Amino acid sequence: MPCWIRAWCSSWLCGAGALARVSVETLLATSRADKMRGGRSSTPSIFAEVLKPHITKCSVCWPHSSLCTGRIVCYPTSPLATPGVCATWTVIEESSPLGGKGGTVKKFNNRKRIFLVFLFFVATAIVSSAQTFKTVVSFDGTNGEYPQLMSLVQGTDGNFYGTAPEGGTGSGTIFKLNPEGQLTVFHSFDGPDGAGPLGGLIQAMDGHFYGTTSAGGTGNLGTVFRIGKRGLTTMYSFSCSDGSCPEGAESGAPLLQASNGYFYGTTSRGGVNNNDCYTFSTAGCGTIFEITSGGKLTTLYSFCADGSCDDGFDPASGLIQSSDGNFYGTTSEVGNVFCPPACGTIFKITPTGNLTTLYSFCAKQNCADGGYPSGLIQATDGNFYGTTAQGGNSNSNCVTTCGTVFKMTPKGELTTLYRFCAQTNCADGAIPMVGLIQATDGNFYGATSAGGVDRECNNGNFFGCGTIFKITPGGKLTTLYTFCTDGTCNDGEFPYSSLVQATSGIFYGTTAYGGTSNACNLGCGTVFSLGVGLGPFVETRPTSGKVGTAVTILGTNLKGATSVTFNGTAAKFNVVSNSEITTTVPTGATTGKLKVTTPKRMLVSNLPFRVTK
Repeated sequence: MPCWIRAWCSSWLCGAGALARVSVETLLATSRADKMRGGRSSTPSIFAEVLKPHITKCSVCWPHSSLCTGRIVCYPTSPLATPGVCATWTVIEESSPLGGKGGTVKKFNNRKRIFLVFLFFVATAIVSSAQTFKTVVSFDGTNGEYPQLMSLVQGTDGNFYGTAPEGGTGSGTIFKLNPEGQLTVFHSFDGPDGAGPLGGLIQAMDGHFYGTTSAGGTGNLGTVFRIGKRGLTTMYSFSCSDGSCPEGAESGAPLLQASNGYFYGTTSRGGVNNNDCYTFSTAGCGTIFEITSGGKLTTLYSFCADGSCDDGFDPASGLIQSSDGNFYGTTSEVGNVFCPPACGTIFKITPTGNLTTLYSFCAKQNCADGGYPSGLIQATDGNFYGTTAQGGNSNSNCVTTCGTVFKMTPKGELTTLYRFCAQTNCADGAIPMVGLIQATDGNFYGATSAGGVDRECNNGNFFGCGTIFKITPGGKLTTLYTFCTDGTCNDGEFPYSSLVQATSGIFYGTTAYGGTSNACNLGCGTVFSLGVGLGPFVETRPTSGKVGTAVTILGTNLKGATSVTFNGTAAKFNVVSNSEITTTVPTGATTGKLKVTTPKRMLVSNLPFRVTK
C-alpha cells in the first residue's frame, strides 16, 4: 500500500511569521515513474517521491535557500521510521533536466543529505581552551552563499580559493581570500558556464585551478572547468540524450590530479547502467571518469554494474590516489534497497577501471560500523581514515544514529575509532558530513554538522550547530570549538566543509549558514580560522616523483631561503615569491621529509616526499 506523508516547513524560513507551521499531505504513488516536482515560488513548495514501495523521500523547497528543513513523518508504515517518528532530512532538489533537453537550471542538485534531529534536550558545550577561533569573513550573497561540501585550497600565491554553490550572479561563485581576510569574487557562474560548484578547487601543476559544477553547462547537468588569470574555460559539459547519460551527470565532488598528470573525478548520476538506484531518474547510478587538460573525458566505471548495486552508487565524494598508484573512494549508497540507514561502500579502482569493493557499511548490527561515508584520506601510517554521517551509537538524540570516525587497512579491514553522541547530550558533536585531514602533529581534524551546543540553531536544528574536533589515531576525541554558543550565530553554523591546514599551521574552513549578513535566510555562511598552536611548515606539489621531477614548494615567509633538501640530499631551487619555491628532485634523493632553511627557521614538509623509480 502507498505511504502517506505529512511534511512541515517552518514558515519563518520562507519569510513568514516565526514558529508558524505549514503542513501538506501527499499521497505517494508506488510507481517509480510517477513524480511530483515543486517549482521555485514565493511560498514553500513540497514534493515527494517514491524510492521503493513504502520507502519515501520528501523535499521542501523555499525561495532563498539550498537546504531542505522540513520534518517528515511516514505512516502507517515505512522502513524509514516508525509511525509518528521523525524520519530523515534531505537537501532540496529542484527539477533537473535528466534525460531531457532545454530548461534553465535555477539551483544546483545537491546529492548530500542532512540527517537532523527534532528532540529537545539540554546539552553541555565542550570547548578546548587552547585554541584561537576567528570568523574571517561573512558571505553576503553577492560574493557567494552557503559554502559547503568542499575544502578551501591554498594557492601558490598564498591566497585561499574556494567555491560557493549559490550567490554571485545567481549560479554560484569562485572566490579568493587573502591572508588579511579580504574576499573577492574570482568568477561568478551564469548557468551556461556552469552552476552550483560544490566540490571546491584543486591547483594543478600548471598553476591553474580545476573544478566541477553540479549543474549548468550546455547539457544542464554540470561541467568540468579550468580557471586562471585569463578567466574560466569549460573543459567538458555533461549531457543526456533520450534519458541516457553514459558519460555521467552532476559532479559535486572535487577533482584529483594523479601522478600521470590526468584528472580524475566522480559523478553522482549517469553512466551506462540505468538500474533501479534512483527513483527520480533513470539516468544511471554514478561514474568515475578521467579527463585530460585538453578536455577529453573517458568513463572508467559506471556504478550498479551488476543490477544489484552491490558495488554501490552515488559516489558523492572525490577520489584519492594511494601510494600503490590506485584510486580509492566511497559511495553513499549500496544495494537495490536503502539500508536503515543508507550504507555506502569503500572501493579501490585501478587507473584502467577495475573496481574492487573493499568494505560495505552497515555490516554490523544496528549499523554500529557506520553508514553514508564521506571522502577518504590516506594517513602517514598507510591506512585510510574517514567519517560516516550515520550509524554508530543507537542514541535517542539522533534519529538514524549520529555518525562515526573509522580506520581501514589497505586490505579492507575496518575499525570504528569513535562513535559520535558518546558524550552526554551529544556534546561531542554529531553527523560529520565531511572527511578528515591529518595535521602536522599526526592527529586528525574535522567538523560535525550538528551537536555540541545547548540551544536551538537559527536553522531550526534543536541539538546544536556543529563542532570542530581533533581525534588521535587511537580514537581519543577532543572538541575544539562549538558554533553558535552566543545565540547570534555570527561565528557561523553548520560546518559542511572539510578543514584545510594552511602552511602557517592554522586551520581554515567554512560554515554553510550563519555570519553577519542578512542577505540570506539563516545567514549566507562564513570562512573561519582556528589556531591550535601548530607551527608553520611547507607543502610539496606533487608529493611524490622520480629524480628530475619538477616540484613546487608552498610555504610562508620563504624569501631568503638558503637551502632545500630531500631527506638530507641538497637540491637546486628558485625562490619565486614569499609563498613559493620551485625545485627538482635531485639525484640521490630518497623518500623522506623535505626541509627548507630560511633566515628565521627551518621548515619541514607536512608529508614525506616519496621518491619513485
